[in-house]
Amino acid sequence: MPITSSAKKALRQNIKRRAKNLVVKETYKKILKDYKKFLEAGKINDAIQTLSKVFKSLDKAAKTNVIKKGKASRLKSRLSKMLNRKTS
Repeated sequence: MPITSSAKKALRQNIKRRAKNLVVKETYKKILKDYKKFLEAGKINDAIQTLSKVFKSLDKAAKTNVIKKGKASRLKSRLSKMLNRKTS
């Protein structure tokens, strides 16, 4: 346990930030899972609509440094490729 007041404050900040980051991470993972389910089921129209939501959540996560910018762009690229393979 922290002893100094500044360490106590840092712990409180860490707990709050971790909670926010987990919410953001769970959000993009849930939407990503829905997108993959739509692709597996062959529901292309639903997948296309969900793809924009996935992009938005990935961009928000990257903007707040929950994930790195490169990871967000890599995932967006791979998800777009998955959709292109299914449609063609």
